[in-house]
Amino acid sequence: MHLVPYAVVTDVPVELTPSLRQQLDQVPDQTGCYLFKDSDGQVLYVGKAENLRSRIRSYFQDSATHSPRIRILVSRVRSLEVMVTHSPVEALLLECNLIKRFKPYFNVQLRDDKHYPYICLTMNEPFPRPIIVRRAQKDGNRYFGPYTSSWAMRQALRVIRQVFQLRGCSRQIEEGDRQKLCLDYHLGLCSGPCASMISRAVYLKAVDEATDLLQGKAGHVLKALQAEMMTAAENLQFERAVRLRDQIAAIRAAVERQRVVSNDLEDQDVLALVSDQFQTCALVMFVRGGRLVGQEHYFLEGAYPEDLPTAMQQFVQQYYERAPQVPGQVLLSHTIPDLALVESWLRERRGGRVRILVPQRGEKRQLLEMAEKNAFVRMEERRSHLASDQAKAEEAMLELQEALALPNLPYRIEGFDVSHFQGAESVAAMVVFEAGQPKKTDYRRFKMRSVEGPNDFASIQEALRRRLQRAIDGDPKFAELPDLLLIDGGKGQLNAALEVTRELAVEIPAIGLAKQFEEVYLPGQSNPVILPRSSQALFLLQRLRDEAHRFGLAYHRQLRGKRATHSALDEIAGIGRKRRDALLRHFGSVEALRCASPEELASVPGMTWPVAERVHHFLHQPAPPPGEVQTLHPPRVTARRPQGNGRGEQRCGC
Repeated sequence: MHLVPYAVVTDVPVELTPSLRQQLDQVPDQTGCYLFKDSDGQVLYVGKAENLRSRIRSYFQDSATHSPRIRILVSRVRSLEVMVTHSPVEALLLECNLIKRFKPYFNVQLRDDKHYPYICLTMNEPFPRPIIVRRAQKDGNRYFGPYTSSWAMRQALRVIRQVFQLRGCSRQIEEGDRQKLCLDYHLGLCSGPCASMISRAVYLKAVDEATDLLQGKAGHVLKALQAEMMTAAENLQFERAVRLRDQIAAIRAAVERQRVVSNDLEDQDVLALVSDQFQTCALVMFVRGGRLVGQEHYFLEGAYPEDLPTAMQQFVQQYYERAPQVPGQVLLSHTIPDLALVESWLRERRGGRVRILVPQRGEKRQLLEMAEKNAFVRMEERRSHLASDQAKAEEAMLELQEALALPNLPYRIEGFDVSHFQGAESVAAMVVFEAGQPKKTDYRRFKMRSVEGPNDFASIQEALRRRLQRAIDGDPKFAELPDLLLIDGGKGQLNAALEVTRELAVEIPAIGLAKQFEEVYLPGQSNPVILPRSSQALFLLQRLRDEAHRFGLAYHRQLRGKRATHSALDEIAGIGRKRRDALLRHFGSVEALRCASPEELASVPGMTWPVAERVHHFLHQPAPPPGEVQTLHPPRVTARRPQGNGRGEQRCGC
């Protein structure tokens, strides 16, 4: 990743085409969202407004009052689209969804490439259990986190299992079951709901207490356990009293590790946004019951130093749109433009009172300053990490050029790999590294057309031939040729690729990387080149080879999954996924469908009489002779848009 300094733009011409002027005149005086598009129809920016007409027209007035970012945006707008909503809160939700869908260049993008773990209590089960997940969802379960420290998360998980004896198995358990007890029960880590050793009501009470503990509310839990311990001691139940004493000690040890940062004893999220001329970092600190329980940071794209309030609002919208919990108080480092609107939206998300504050002094301001300091530390760490990565990439490219005697520095390297299962669903993957880093927008994958059976040599040739031929034909997506080709395999795979380059008269250095001993094969040389195991050049080649393998295998598994879920109904014209699923839900199986009359088929929601007759006719045709494929004419027409470009290649969706 390259860090580009923020550039100040002083004068950007604004061009209002006749069609854009006409669209501006037709914008209504209502609440809703708007989309600015460029000449290719790509969405540049998504915004919302209580008065669309007033807000949109303000962009195209005197640009002296606009920031440089807005001036550049307006200069590229060639068309717009508006969507009217019933209320400002609906517009806020629609804006979040549109940003997530279109990922506009001029909107702030919350790119979360790290998935911190959560502890999830599976409340959708009769006897909930704590599990570790990487994403919080709106599915009725309870999520706690995220935990930036896996050690802290596992310690919390160990404490709640030790104290509350919540089950850790994945058994399907109902009240009254008499299953065999497992080792966890005998170790005191499970209360044995599978064998009805505990009632569901008592178990759910333990789940609620575990919830309070995970939310940082340990006070009343400790009091209840202390009361139970004293009662057990008075009743001479010394073993139970000792166990309760150990549980109390475990809870206190866990609570003591959490720093007290607020005397209000409230649940708070502290959001700080800091920026320099290169990057913008948002940091969220989680304060529960006055104790700091964790933090999480994000790096934002499209956020600029002169417009941090707007960036803060877009971050708040995107973050809480997917956050598992909304606390009663949110502290912000910058005042956001639509504070009352966002506060109302958060109130709906939480189902209770939410206050957004921008403190200027006192204890809450000190919390924000702590969050800002942590955000600056994260930016410095990232800057150092990126500088180190860039230095290693330069070292690797120089080592490669020297070790392989390449004419040019291998700035752009393309790697090819083949994936199949006994020759079925054979695909090839092409991945691209530039300056030692993946360039995922240039990844391509190829579904084999002419190759039959498990033939890796022919598959590599077909993929490489199609890639190079597209470049020769002037396709701009394939115009840039690599400085080095990396073929996953040994001499055979490399020679197969070289045949294609000679056939098309394209001169590109190519090498093969054999996985077993990490040997590098060069054209015309019988002996491989052995790079030092600790060399950056070998690390770079291994990363590229492994990425090609991952990318190709993912596509192969996708195709295999589609084939595994293919139904006989998919062969019928007019039957898509929705109608197929509706028929199978209604009748249960294809055999039951075969026994249904056309009238019964037509009664299924979404079906029409012509399609019902077609299905009935298809299911009652005689079986085709061996070697022939049963089809029903007219051929199936599908409204689905192909994911590729019509030539078999598919772009990376990441």
